[in-house]
Amino acid sequence: MIVAGFILLAVGSADLVRQFAPRRWVGYLTVAVMLLLLGSVSDALVPMVLGLVVGALWVWCMPAERRAPLGFWPAVLLGVLSIGSVVWLGARTDAGLIGSVWSVRSPFGEIPFDLALLTVGTGVFLLESANLVVRAALDGEHTWRPAELRRAAVLDSPDEQPTASDTPVAHPVVPGAQADDGVIGVIGEAGVGAADTVAAEQSEPAGEADAVPARDPRAGFKGGRLIGPLERILVMLLTLAAAYPILAAMLAAKGIVRFPEISRDGETGARAEYFLVGSLVSWVIGLGAAFLVWWAAHS
Repeated sequence: MIVAGFILLAVGSADLVRQFAPRRWVGYLTVAVMLLLLGSVSDALVPMVLGLVVGALWVWCMPAERRAPLGFWPAVLLGVLSIGSVVWLGARTDAGLIGSVWSVRSPFGEIPFDLALLTVGTGVFLLESANLVVRAALDGEHTWRPAELRRAAVLDSPDEQPTASDTPVAHPVVPGAQADDGVIGVIGEAGVGAADTVAAEQSEPAGEADAVPARDPRAGFKGGRLIGPLERILVMLLTLAAAYPILAAMLAAKGIVRFPEISRDGETGARAEYFLVGSLVSWVIGLGAAFLVWWAAHS
């Protein structure tokens, strides 16, 4: 249990540093010192070192600025490692120095330090690391809009000029924006929605539209980085509380809210595919986190 707690806490903290810290090396050093202190007072130096190693490998395998070199597999291996450490290693009988002074009670009984660390690590992982997992899943399934990717490649090439066939017709939007489920979506830059982007591009002359410099098709508005983690944390909490009707209503409400956008798909089905893949992966992560904490609490 303590192994999974340190691994998820290290990975989640490293991704928060990559996303929000102005100086990453200071953030990484702070995370390392924090984990070292926790490992020392809880007599868990080996799990702490393992967490640091896995966190470093995660940063290399799941870059935030480009496509993951190993695809979705690092996330699968991390899930197997976390679940395996909880299921097969179980809880410790002695939590070290902090175990003698640790006392946290809840309506369901006393909460051991190892379980508290696992819960915190799981929550930190759901904040930003889960966004990278969903992005890797979308990359692996090629759910980005092919026309926009082709246009970006043409604009990057000095020997080729974009043609009419390379310009999106039905959905001329910039893929890669952060949607309201915390994943990469189809929202324009600077918070402009898909419909606004369509109107803006249709109002531009053809020459000016072709003169737009190439940009990363997965970069854009990142407002969904707040909604996505909140959704996953709610999924985990509602599942642990056995509030299944509320959970079902929340997930159904999301589909209803997104239905007008999905209904404009036409024959391509790209928006529906993006929504289904991103949402299902996000929900599976939240449910997996709930299972991890539930199993640890009952082991």
